[in-house]
Amino acid sequence: MASNNRKVDILTLSGYHNYGNRLQNYALQEVIKNFSEEVETLILPKACVQSSGTFNKIKKVFSYPLSKTVKVATRKLNNKIRIVRYKGILDQRENKFKQFSKKYINEKHINSFDELKQIAKDTDYFVVGSDQVWNPNYIKHQEQYYFLQFVEEEKRIAYAPSFGISEIPEDVKPQYKEWLSSIPYISVREKEGAKIIKQLTGRDAPVLVDPTLLLTKDEWLKISKVHAYKPSSKYLISYFWGKIPTERKTLIKQIAKKYNLEIVSIADLKDKKTYTADPSEFIDYINSASLVLTDSYHGTIFSILMETPFFVFERIGGHSMYSRIETLLELTEFFGREEKDIDLNKDILNIDFSHVKGILEKERKKSFDFLSEAMKIEKSK
Repeated sequence: MASNNRKVDILTLSGYHNYGNRLQNYALQEVIKNFSEEVETLILPKACVQSSGTFNKIKKVFSYPLSKTVKVATRKLNNKIRIVRYKGILDQRENKFKQFSKKYINEKHINSFDELKQIAKDTDYFVVGSDQVWNPNYIKHQEQYYFLQFVEEEKRIAYAPSFGISEIPEDVKPQYKEWLSSIPYISVREKEGAKIIKQLTGRDAPVLVDPTLLLTKDEWLKISKVHAYKPSSKYLISYFWGKIPTERKTLIKQIAKKYNLEIVSIADLKDKKTYTADPSEFIDYINSASLVLTDSYHGTIFSILMETPFFVFERIGGHSMYSRIETLLELTEFFGREEKDIDLNKDILNIDFSHVKGILEKERKKSFDFLSEAMKIEKSK
């Protein structure tokens, strides 16, 4: 299916610390290889910002209400303390993520917005997505990049981007409306995103699955590997990005005790051994676990892909992003797998995955059909 002379570039959030980010980037690359033999992901440095545009207003911290000012300042201070305190382990993790990217993702680092526009002349299509590439909290001063404003409209494709929020702030709605209207082939990852596009542009955007769901379990296991500190005994995965209150910690311990499982925390800086696991090792950790307890979107996705029993918890602290997990659970028809459904008097490790294969095959076809149409691929007769 791939065309020898078609060149496609991916634009997504880049960061060498998040499993979901690296794995969705890899997955989208592998899927696009079905349509093009030359696929690369463009990495834009933070210093590379467009020089014009209505989004270039910087909201000063001191313009916030006092309560918010204190909250923002406290969070920034805590982050700085965290970075200093755990610098060694953070650097080790980042280096392993960079090694993963170097091995599996064809990245091209660009140094200026002008260089990006030059690259556009020799590229047939630009695909933005997935991840929260349209979250206004994440892309300040890089909006022209993530809304593909540097290239002709006919080259713009949006594959399952996420806004990460349920509503766009009033002050940026006019610009978002203009940018969203300028992308001819547009899709989103969550129903909330489809609602935003409908409200702003009147367009009906298809809801397509996260790129990680476009690859099969066998395809993912090909790049998985065993982490040096993986337990030899049976274990459960505790994978939380938000706070874990005492009652939640108690519940996790009770589950581990009932089933005689070791607890492996893979997002806890205090657990220096498992925190260094790279994306390939993350896949194996999920695949080999007896149970996954998580507030992570991609933690949930890989539990489903690996057919590992799981329970989803609502994230505590930070922005609420639960809508994407709700969309996922509804799509895959997993009901009764949330924290409120945990009943220690029942066998919570018994979960039926037999229905998932058919659902994912249907969703993969939808996604492939979308990309085929966007890239003007003629269907074989």
